Amino acid sequence: MLGIACEEIGRFQLLEDLPEPDFAEGQAIVAIKRIGVCGTDLHAFKGNQPFFTYPRVLGHELSGVIERIGDNEEGLKAGDQVSVIPYMHCGECIACRNGKTNCCTSMKVLGVHIDGGMRERIAVPVSHLVPTNGMTLDQAAVLEPLSIGAHAVGRSGVRAGETALVIGGGPIGLGVMAFAKHAGARVIAMDVHDERLAFCRTWARADETVNAREDAAAKLAELTGGDLPTIVFDATGNAKSMTDAFGYVAHGGTLVYVGLVKTDITFHDPAFHSKELTLMGSRNATKEDFALVGKAMRDGEIDVESFVTHRAPFRGMIEAFDEWLKPETKVIKALVDL
Repeated sequence: MLGIACEEIGRFQLLEDLPEPDFAEGQAIVAIKRIGVCGTDLHAFKGNQPFFTYPRVLGHELSGVIERIGDNEEGLKAGDQVSVIPYMHCGECIACRNGKTNCCTSMKVLGVHIDGGMRERIAVPVSHLVPTNGMTLDQAAVLEPLSIGAHAVGRSGVRAGETALVIGGGPIGLGVMAFAKHAGARVIAMDVHDERLAFCRTWARADETVNAREDAAAKLAELTGGDLPTIVFDATGNAKSMTDAFGYVAHGGTLVYVGLVKTDITFHDPAFHSKELTLMGSRNATKEDFALVGKAMRDGEIDVESFVTHRAPFRGMIEAFDEWLKPETKVIKALVDL
């Protein structure tokens, strides 16, 4: 079986003899058809992804077709197209018992803590499959990253009519923008690239944009009549941005960290207290988030065709990956086809 592993920092290896996945009760064998490449994969390749060890088969944004499955309560059968929920939770810890499977205390994420789906076939618990018959394979593959944005929006409690600032115009930030708009918020997008900000306007329907290289605080004050946004999402995974974000939140507002960075974040406590800010982390997504995003796709609210800007065949992924790392390539979302 073919697979691709990140053997060490900065080096991929095409593997021609990976063992076939074992079939077990409660699991399905899925033939992988699409693999999304995301920031986690880029960070792993560069050596700055937390909780990561080498070698590792990457790939957690996955869609495919069930090849083998036993009797199951989900009604899934061989031949069904599916998306994969890549967060393997224990089902027993305090988070799982409280329905927060996305932040299980012993979480194992495909392609991060355990080998992922950058291979021809994979065994997946039936509970972690989402039926996507009637959707394209591309749509099914990007359910996962967009669900992360939907989860962050749901966690924030944003209300219709509120002003939400989303910092970072990458795939996760774009998902946050799309679902903040879905919730009825006025959305301001912030990034350091004008071209990316233009995409935020057209694809995510951002109402306003701010270039972070300018006087962002002054611009945000101008756009909000001096109030500042009541909800701020940081989807950059950049320590300076995450620190600066405290200064962009309105009094009584909420700051949500969607991106993850491998370092400490500090803030000035008097300013934090004077605003009575709420600080949240948002991790992964739940099955309910996948369902919400799937419905939005089926209703035509999410344009996946323009979201996917680059692609490569499986055997060409390693060569293409080097190009995707270059800023001038202007990747939004890259997919690998099998």
